Amino acid sequence: MFLGVTELVGRYKPDGAAIEETFVNRNPSSTLKLGQARGAVIAAAGSAGVPVAEYAPNRIKKTVVGAGHAGKEQVETMVRRLLPGCLAQTADAADALAVAICHAHSNGGLARAIALAEAAR
Repeated sequence: MFLGVTELVGRYKPDGAAIEETFVNRNPSSTLKLGQARGAVIAAAGSAGVPVAEYAPNRIKKTVVGAGHAGKEQVETMVRRLLPGCLAQTADAADALAVAICHAHSNGGLARAIALAEAAR
C-alpha cells in the first residue's frame, strides 16, 4: 500500500493530504487494517513532504452534511450534490471524498474543495 500511495503522490503532486482520525471499530481485524492504511498514507505523504491533516469523523460529517452524527447514506447524498457528475461508486469512495471536502473547506472554502475534486476526476 505504501508504494501505491507513493506512486499517487508522485503522479498528482498534492499540496496536502487528509485522513479521518482513528476510531475503534467493533472488529479488531478491521481496526488493524485501518491503522495500516493510515500509516501507509502518512508515511508516503510525509516522505514526499506533503502535510497530512486529520479530521474527526463528526467534523467531516458536520462539514459535508451539517450534522455531526449523519449516516453514511446522508454523506453519500451530500457528496453527490456537492460534486455533481462525480461517480462515487461505493460508500468508502464517498467517505474519502467527504474527507477531501472537509479538508478543502477547512483550508480555503468549499468552492476550492469542489474544484479540487473535479480536477481529480
